[in-house]
Amino acid sequence: RYAVSIGYWHDPYIEHLVRLSKERKAPEINRGRYFARVQGVSQLTKAFLRKTECHCQILNLGAGMDTTFWKLKDEDLLPSKYFEVDFPMIVTRKLHNIKNKPALAKPIVELHSEDTLAMNGHILDSKRYAVIGADLRDLPELEEKLKKCNMNTQLPTLLITECVLIYMTPEQSANLIKWAAKTFETAMFINYEQVNMDDRFGQIMIENLWRRQCHLAGVETCKSLESQRERLLANGWETASVLDMMELYSRLPRAEVSRIESLEFLDEMELLEQLMRHYCLCWATRGGQELG
Repeated sequence: RYAVSIGYWHDPYIEHLVRLSKERKAPEINRGRYFARVQGVSQLTKAFLRKTECHCQILNLGAGMDTTFWKLKDEDLLPSKYFEVDFPMIVTRKLHNIKNKPALAKPIVELHSEDTLAMNGHILDSKRYAVIGADLRDLPELEEKLKKCNMNTQLPTLLITECVLIYMTPEQSANLIKWAAKTFETAMFINYEQVNMDDRFGQIMIENLWRRQCHLAGVETCKSLESQRERLLANGWETASVLDMMELYSRLPRAEVSRIESLEFLDEMELLEQLMRHYCLCWATRGGQELG
Protein backbone atom coordinates (compact mmCIF):
# COMPACT_ATOMS: atom_id res chain seq x y z
CA ARG A 1 0.00 0.00 0.00
CA TYR A 2 2.91 2.38 0.66
CA ALA A 3 4.09 1.93 -2.96
CA VAL A 4 0.59 2.87 -4.18
CA SER A 5 0.43 5.87 -1.81
CA ILE A 6 3.54 7.44 -3.37
CA GLY A 7 2.42 6.80 -6.95
CA TYR A 8 4.08 3.63 -8.26
CA TRP A 9 0.74 2.54 -9.74
CA HIS A 10 -2.95 3.42 -9.40
CA ASP A 11 -5.09 1.31 -7.08
CA PRO A 12 -8.08 3.04 -5.44
CA TYR A 13 -9.15 -0.18 -3.66
CA ILE A 14 -6.09 -1.27 -1.68
CA GLU A 15 -6.78 1.30 1.07
CA HIS A 16 -10.01 -0.56 1.89
CA LEU A 17 -8.18 -3.86 2.45
CA VAL A 18 -4.69 -3.07 3.75
CA ARG A 19 -3.69 -0.58 6.45
CA LEU A 20 -0.90 1.84 5.58
CA SER A 21 2.14 0.59 7.48
CA LYS A 22 4.18 3.07 9.53
CA GLU A 23 7.27 1.30 8.22
CA ARG A 24 8.49 2.70 4.89
CA LYS A 25 9.63 0.08 2.42
CA ALA A 26 13.06 0.60 0.86
CA PRO A 27 13.03 1.99 -2.72
CA GLU A 28 14.50 -1.24 -4.12
CA ILE A 29 11.60 -3.20 -2.56
CA ASN A 30 9.00 -0.80 -4.01
CA ARG A 31 10.63 -0.86 -7.43
CA GLY A 32 11.78 -4.48 -7.64
CA ARG A 33 9.42 -6.54 -5.51
CA TYR A 34 6.21 -4.58 -6.00
CA PHE A 35 6.18 -2.40 -9.15
CA ALA A 36 7.88 -4.92 -11.48
CA ARG A 37 5.74 -7.77 -10.16
CA VAL A 38 2.45 -5.87 -10.49
CA GLN A 39 3.36 -4.76 -14.02
CA GLY A 40 4.45 -8.24 -15.15
CA VAL A 41 1.43 -10.12 -13.78
CA SER A 42 -0.96 -7.41 -14.97
CA GLN A 43 0.40 -7.41 -18.54
CA LEU A 44 0.15 -11.21 -18.85
CA THR A 45 -3.36 -11.20 -17.32
CA LYS A 46 -4.62 -8.53 -19.72
CA ALA A 47 -3.03 -10.29 -22.70
CA PHE A 48 -4.92 -13.47 -21.72
CA LEU A 49 -8.20 -11.56 -21.34
CA ARG A 50 -7.80 -9.91 -24.74
CA LYS A 51 -6.87 -13.19 -26.46
CA THR A 52 -9.97 -14.88 -25.05
CA GLU A 53 -12.12 -11.72 -25.47
CA CYS A 54 -12.90 -12.07 -21.73
CA HIS A 55 -14.76 -15.34 -22.40
CA CYS A 56 -12.72 -17.06 -19.71
CA GLN A 57 -12.28 -17.42 -15.96
CA ILE A 58 -9.44 -16.47 -13.60
CA LEU A 59 -8.38 -18.43 -10.52
CA ASN A 60 -6.15 -16.38 -8.23
CA LEU A 61 -4.71 -18.97 -5.82
CA GLY A 62 -3.39 -17.54 -2.56
CA ALA A 63 -4.93 -14.17 -3.44
CA GLY A 64 -4.72 -12.53 -0.01
CA MET A 65 -5.90 -8.90 -0.20
CA ASP A 66 -5.49 -8.68 -3.98
CA THR A 67 -7.63 -6.04 -5.73
CA THR A 68 -7.38 -7.22 -9.37
CA PHE A 69 -11.11 -8.02 -9.65
CA TRP A 70 -12.13 -4.40 -8.97
CA LYS A 71 -9.43 -2.92 -11.22
CA LEU A 72 -10.42 -5.19 -14.13
CA LYS A 73 -14.06 -4.17 -13.70
CA ASP A 74 -13.06 -0.51 -13.92
CA GLU A 75 -11.20 -1.24 -17.18
CA ASP A 76 -14.12 -3.25 -18.58
CA LEU A 77 -11.88 -6.33 -18.74
CA LEU A 78 -13.67 -8.72 -16.39
CA PRO A 79 -13.64 -12.43 -17.22
CA SER A 80 -16.86 -14.46 -17.14
CA LYS A 81 -15.99 -15.20 -13.51
CA TYR A 82 -13.11 -14.29 -11.19
CA PHE A 83 -12.27 -16.70 -8.34
CA GLU A 84 -9.98 -16.10 -5.37
CA VAL A 85 -8.77 -18.79 -2.99
CA ASP A 86 -6.87 -18.42 0.28
CA PHE A 87 -6.78 -19.87 3.78
CA PRO A 88 -10.15 -19.49 5.58
CA MET A 89 -8.63 -17.12 8.18
CA ILE A 90 -7.49 -14.70 5.44
CA VAL A 91 -10.78 -15.01 3.53
CA THR A 92 -12.73 -14.14 6.70
CA ARG A 93 -10.76 -10.88 6.99
CA LYS A 94 -11.29 -10.01 3.33
CA LEU A 95 -15.03 -10.74 3.46
CA HIS A 96 -15.35 -8.56 6.57
CA ASN A 97 -13.82 -5.67 4.61
CA ILE A 98 -15.99 -6.30 1.54
CA LYS A 99 -19.12 -6.35 3.71
CA ASN A 100 -18.23 -3.12 5.48
CA LYS A 101 -16.75 -1.07 2.64
CA PRO A 102 -19.27 0.13 0.02
CA ALA A 103 -16.44 0.81 -2.48
CA LEU A 104 -15.74 -2.95 -2.47
CA ALA A 105 -19.29 -4.30 -2.09
CA LYS A 106 -21.06 -2.08 -4.65
CA PRO A 107 -19.21 -3.35 -7.80
CA ILE A 108 -19.93 -6.97 -6.81
CA VAL A 109 -23.63 -6.30 -6.20
CA GLU A 110 -23.94 -4.33 -9.47
CA LEU A 111 -22.83 -7.41 -11.43
CA HIS A 112 -25.02 -9.81 -9.47
CA SER A 113 -28.46 -10.52 -10.93
CA GLU A 114 -30.09 -11.72 -7.69
CA ASP A 115 -31.21 -9.75 -4.64
CA THR A 116 -28.87 -11.42 -2.18
CA LEU A 117 -25.25 -12.52 -2.23
CA ALA A 118 -24.29 -15.98 -0.95
CA MET A 119 -21.84 -15.11 1.82
CA ASN A 120 -20.77 -16.86 4.99
CA GLY A 121 -17.59 -16.78 7.07
CA HIS A 122 -15.38 -18.53 4.51
CA ILE A 123 -17.08 -18.03 1.15
CA LEU A 124 -18.63 -15.37 -1.06
CA ASP A 125 -20.27 -16.42 -4.30
CA SER A 126 -21.75 -13.99 -6.79
CA LYS A 127 -22.38 -14.07 -10.53
CA ARG A 128 -18.93 -12.75 -11.55
CA TYR A 129 -16.81 -13.01 -8.38
CA ALA A 130 -16.17 -15.70 -5.78
CA VAL A 131 -13.89 -15.78 -2.73
CA ILE A 132 -13.26 -19.22 -1.27
CA GLY A 133 -11.57 -20.29 1.95
CA ALA A 134 -9.61 -23.49 1.20
CA ASP A 135 -6.18 -25.11 1.55
CA LEU A 136 -4.42 -25.44 -1.83
CA ARG A 137 -2.76 -28.63 -0.57
CA ASP A 138 -6.17 -30.34 -0.30
CA LEU A 139 -7.10 -30.66 -3.97
CA PRO A 140 -10.37 -32.64 -3.61
CA GLU A 141 -11.72 -29.97 -1.20
CA LEU A 142 -10.45 -27.15 -3.46
CA GLU A 143 -12.13 -28.61 -6.54
CA GLU A 144 -15.39 -29.28 -4.70
CA LYS A 145 -15.61 -25.69 -3.42
CA LEU A 146 -14.74 -24.20 -6.81
CA LYS A 147 -17.40 -26.33 -8.53
CA LYS A 148 -20.01 -25.25 -5.95
CA CYS A 149 -19.24 -21.69 -7.07
CA ASN A 150 -19.79 -22.66 -10.73
CA MET A 151 -16.23 -23.08 -11.93
CA ASN A 152 -16.42 -24.16 -15.58
CA THR A 153 -13.65 -26.53 -16.70
CA GLN A 154 -14.57 -25.97 -20.38
CA LEU A 155 -13.76 -22.25 -20.29
CA PRO A 156 -10.23 -20.97 -21.02
CA THR A 157 -8.75 -20.50 -17.55
CA LEU A 158 -5.94 -18.36 -16.16
CA LEU A 159 -4.41 -19.53 -12.86
CA ILE A 160 -2.21 -17.14 -10.86
CA THR A 161 0.10 -17.88 -7.91
CA GLU A 162 2.33 -15.18 -6.40
CA CYS A 163 4.83 -16.27 -3.73
CA VAL A 164 2.58 -19.23 -2.91
CA LEU A 165 4.19 -22.43 -4.22
CA ILE A 166 7.44 -21.88 -2.28
CA TYR A 167 5.50 -22.43 0.98
CA MET A 168 4.36 -25.87 -0.23
CA THR A 169 6.56 -28.95 -0.48
CA PRO A 170 7.80 -29.74 -4.03
CA GLU A 171 5.35 -32.65 -4.14
CA GLN A 172 2.40 -30.48 -3.07
CA SER A 173 3.16 -27.73 -5.60
CA ALA A 174 3.68 -30.33 -8.36
CA ASN A 175 0.27 -31.83 -7.52
CA LEU A 176 -1.41 -28.41 -7.75
CA ILE A 177 0.26 -27.61 -11.09
CA LYS A 178 -0.66 -31.07 -12.42
CA TRP A 179 -4.26 -30.70 -11.21
CA ALA A 180 -4.53 -27.37 -13.05
CA ALA A 181 -3.15 -28.86 -16.29
CA LYS A 182 -5.48 -31.86 -16.05
CA THR A 183 -8.64 -29.97 -15.06
CA PHE A 184 -8.83 -27.26 -17.73
CA GLU A 185 -8.81 -27.93 -21.48
CA THR A 186 -7.33 -24.55 -22.39
CA ALA A 187 -5.33 -22.79 -19.71
CA MET A 188 -2.48 -20.52 -18.73
CA PHE A 189 -0.56 -20.62 -15.44
CA ILE A 190 1.33 -17.58 -14.09
CA ASN A 191 3.74 -18.00 -11.17
CA TYR A 192 5.73 -15.21 -9.51
CA GLU A 193 8.30 -16.54 -7.08
CA GLN A 194 11.88 -16.60 -5.78
CA VAL A 195 14.69 -18.00 -7.95
CA ASN A 196 18.49 -18.53 -7.80
CA MET A 197 18.14 -19.41 -4.11
CA ASP A 198 21.32 -21.50 -4.08
CA ASP A 199 23.75 -18.56 -4.09
CA ARG A 200 24.90 -16.40 -1.17
CA PHE A 201 22.25 -13.71 -1.67
CA GLY A 202 19.58 -16.43 -1.86
CA GLN A 203 20.83 -17.99 1.37
CA ILE A 204 20.61 -14.61 3.14
CA MET A 205 17.01 -14.24 1.91
CA ILE A 206 16.19 -17.71 3.30
CA GLU A 207 17.82 -16.92 6.68
CA ASN A 208 15.90 -13.62 6.96
CA LEU A 209 12.61 -15.41 6.27
CA TRP A 210 13.45 -18.17 8.76
CA ARG A 211 13.93 -15.49 11.43
CA ARG A 212 10.43 -14.24 10.67
CA GLN A 213 9.08 -17.81 11.10
CA CYS A 214 8.55 -18.23 7.32
CA HIS A 215 9.46 -21.79 6.42
CA LEU A 216 10.15 -22.16 2.69
CA ALA A 217 9.16 -25.80 2.21
CA GLY A 218 9.50 -25.57 -1.58
CA VAL A 219 12.81 -23.72 -1.92
CA GLU A 220 14.37 -26.70 -3.69
CA THR A 221 12.35 -25.94 -6.84
CA CYS A 222 13.57 -22.32 -6.83
CA LYS A 223 17.20 -23.17 -7.64
CA SER A 224 17.25 -21.68 -11.14
CA LEU A 225 15.15 -20.33 -14.00
CA GLU A 226 15.45 -23.76 -15.61
CA SER A 227 14.17 -25.62 -12.50
CA GLN A 228 11.16 -23.28 -12.42
CA ARG A 229 10.44 -23.88 -16.11
CA GLU A 230 11.02 -27.63 -15.81
CA ARG A 231 8.48 -27.96 -12.97
CA LEU A 232 5.74 -26.63 -15.26
CA LEU A 233 6.72 -28.80 -18.23
CA ALA A 234 7.05 -31.91 -16.06
CA ASN A 235 3.53 -31.47 -14.69
CA GLY A 236 1.35 -31.34 -17.77
CA TRP A 237 1.98 -27.93 -19.36
CA GLU A 238 2.82 -27.80 -23.06
CA THR A 239 4.80 -24.54 -23.20
CA ALA A 240 6.64 -22.72 -20.41
CA SER A 241 8.61 -19.45 -20.30
CA VAL A 242 10.45 -17.73 -17.47
CA LEU A 243 12.19 -14.36 -16.94
CA ASP A 244 13.99 -13.07 -13.90
CA MET A 245 12.57 -9.73 -12.77
CA MET A 246 15.64 -7.75 -13.88
CA GLU A 247 15.08 -8.96 -17.43
CA LEU A 248 11.35 -8.25 -17.16
CA TYR A 249 12.06 -4.75 -15.76
CA SER A 250 14.29 -4.01 -18.76
CA ARG A 251 11.36 -4.84 -21.09
CA LEU A 252 8.80 -2.55 -19.43
CA PRO A 253 7.79 0.67 -21.26
CA ARG A 254 10.64 3.15 -20.79
CA ALA A 255 8.36 6.13 -20.11
CA GLU A 256 6.69 4.32 -17.20
CA VAL A 257 10.02 3.11 -15.79
CA SER A 258 11.46 6.67 -15.97
CA ARG A 259 8.37 7.99 -14.16
CA ILE A 260 8.61 5.56 -11.24
CA GLU A 261 12.40 5.90 -11.01
CA SER A 262 11.88 9.61 -10.29
CA LEU A 263 9.60 8.86 -7.30
CA GLU A 264 12.36 7.84 -4.86
CA PHE A 265 16.11 8.21 -4.84
CA LEU A 266 17.84 4.83 -5.10
CA ASP A 267 21.34 4.78 -3.68
CA GLU A 268 22.35 1.23 -4.58
CA MET A 269 21.51 0.10 -8.09
CA GLU A 270 23.47 -3.09 -7.40
CA LEU A 271 21.14 -4.09 -4.54
CA LEU A 272 18.08 -3.61 -6.76
CA GLU A 273 19.67 -5.76 -9.45
CA GLN A 274 20.57 -8.52 -6.97
CA LEU A 275 17.05 -8.51 -5.56
CA MET A 276 15.45 -8.71 -9.01
CA ARG A 277 17.75 -11.54 -10.11
CA HIS A 278 16.25 -13.54 -7.20
CA TYR A 279 12.60 -13.29 -8.29
CA CYS A 280 11.08 -14.52 -11.52
CA LEU A 281 7.87 -14.60 -13.50
CA CYS A 282 6.93 -17.91 -15.15
CA TRP A 283 4.02 -18.56 -17.49
CA ALA A 284 2.86 -21.79 -19.07
CA THR A 285 0.08 -22.73 -21.48
CA ARG A 286 -1.78 -25.81 -22.63
CA GLY A 287 -4.59 -26.61 -25.06
CA GLY A 288 -4.21 -23.48 -27.13
CA GLN A 289 -0.93 -22.43 -28.69
CA GLU A 290 -2.34 -18.97 -29.38
CA LEU A 291 -2.32 -18.27 -25.62
CA GLY A 292 1.49 -18.26 -25.55
